[in-house]
Amino acid sequence: MKTLARREDKAEVLRRLRQVRPGTARKWGRMSAHQMVCHLTDSFRFAIGQKPASEASSILTRTIVKWIALYAPMQWPAGTKTRPEVDQERGGTPPADFAADVARLEHIVELVTANAREFVPRHPIFGAMSKSDWLRWSYLHMDHHLRQFGA
Repeated sequence: MKTLARREDKAEVLRRLRQVRPGTARKWGRMSAHQMVCHLTDSFRFAIGQKPASEASSILTRTIVKWIALYAPMQWPAGTKTRPEVDQERGGTPPADFAADVARLEHIVELVTANAREFVPRHPIFGAMSKSDWLRWSYLHMDHHLRQFGA
């Protein structure tokens, strides 16, 4: 299973990220490529406690949905709703300069994969998460949005 804990998996998603351009067309959803970069950065920020995210978990999402999302051998489906704080049409960080925003995302990926980095103990939908869970989720989240833009 791919995870940002593995150097080669991290290198893969960063290489794919660098293929995305401001005008890259989306395959689904409403975000632009630039908004997607900011959305991923915001999501990492909430994972390490730099940005709050509202709770939306249930017994179902903390158990079955979490296991399927993190460990079932399938790609995440298009159209899954996100928390308002990282939604680019609501409370997400607005895009500024594309190159600077990509650099910011690359920097936070390096930050979250550092050995000493601690994650918040709870995901707003999946509940309790270990560092291993967070690094798996991080890879899958990046993969999902990079596929959204054909990268």
